[in-house]
Amino acid sequence: MTTEGRTTTESGDEPLDLADQELVRDPFTSYAHIREREHLVRGRVRGVDPMWVATRHDDIRTIMSDPDFTIDAATVPGAKVAHRTEQTWQARGMYAGHEKYLRAGIFDSDGSDHRRLRGLVAAAFSPRRVAALRPRIEAIAADLLDRLPDHAEDGVVDLIEHFARPLPITVICELIAVPEADRDRWRSRSATLAAGTCGEELGDALAGMVADAHLLVGLHTADPGDDLISELLAPHHDDRLSTDELVSLITNLVVAGHITTVNLIANSTEALLAHPDQLALLREDPALMPHAVDELMRYCGPVVRALPRYATRDTTVGATPVCAGEAVLPIVSAANRDPAAFADPDRLDLGRTRHSKEPHLGFGHGAHRCLGAHLAQEEAAVALAALFSRVPDLQLAVDPGHLQRGTNPLNWHLKTLPVRLQPPSHTVSL
Repeated sequence: MTTEGRTTTESGDEPLDLADQELVRDPFTSYAHIREREHLVRGRVRGVDPMWVATRHDDIRTIMSDPDFTIDAATVPGAKVAHRTEQTWQARGMYAGHEKYLRAGIFDSDGSDHRRLRGLVAAAFSPRRVAALRPRIEAIAADLLDRLPDHAEDGVVDLIEHFARPLPITVICELIAVPEADRDRWRSRSATLAAGTCGEELGDALAGMVADAHLLVGLHTADPGDDLISELLAPHHDDRLSTDELVSLITNLVVAGHITTVNLIANSTEALLAHPDQLALLREDPALMPHAVDELMRYCGPVVRALPRYATRDTTVGATPVCAGEAVLPIVSAANRDPAAFADPDRLDLGRTRHSKEPHLGFGHGAHRCLGAHLAQEEAAVALAALFSRVPDLQLAVDPGHLQRGTNPLNWHLKTLPVRLQPPSHTVSL
């Protein structure tokens, strides 16, 4: 509910509307008012059973690592528990039958099943394997920057459309060997799924991506290559992924696996242009980049919410009782600005991790920490280094207050990022 310009909830009030536009537009400030008062509040989403909402850093770390909480609703003992993620996708327009791809994947499994699935895939995203990808990521970034002026009108270009989005989707498509002729279709469907679109458009996009993923598995089964999917299909694996598990992995990699990086690059660029003192530090000390990416993920990371967790027994979070089967939704953006965890949390400090080791939760925590975190960090580091080296005079083309943010409540992201590649020329009258 909204009171005096703030999204609030008090004991006895209506549950917090998680689609409230104040929360979507500025989750850092809006959730802070809630975090200051209570450990947990009740929240709601249309078409989804109620959930507890967690906003404090320590509470969320506990929820993400405590074995009394599971990410798979089906594993709660003693009762059938509504799967909130499945309900959310159904409310958005997912067609019947596609929910199994939520349940078949690494992202929605626990215990031995999760360890099996993650163990089969984790090596492809290890720091060593990601470091080996860096030259190719650099080449893709350089090619996109070469072509950036061709997309400009009066010196202004949308950096998301022509740089932040094509870089990570190209990397993912190469990683799983999507045929070149099909990549525009994959990019389009992925953008639809990540934009907060609902209804038939979302249903069609998800159904199309699932169908394409099935075709891709068939292609690599018949003609294996040097790619992640062919590796996972290789006969030397004693415990290979099933077709449904592979399709789920592909879909999640293409959607969740790249959209975080798209929005991290865009949000980070906007934040650095709005904080020229921090950008100057980064220019003076390129070795600061890993710390910078980590801090930018904390300060302006795109992940608003993590997947809900379900209590497997009666327990407490802070001072709030949580009954077995109840869902708790972690608000990552609130945790990453929690003053109990970070000094002066609303200040961008690119050197923060040089003197503070408190981890942000932008990539999650515990067994379900983001599988592709190393890849996302590497892509963001390459993108930002290349962009500010190649375009030293980069400027926002509009007032920061006029930038439009998307309406997807799961991700804090810009619709467009218009930038000017060179300062405007000034004509002197004689």
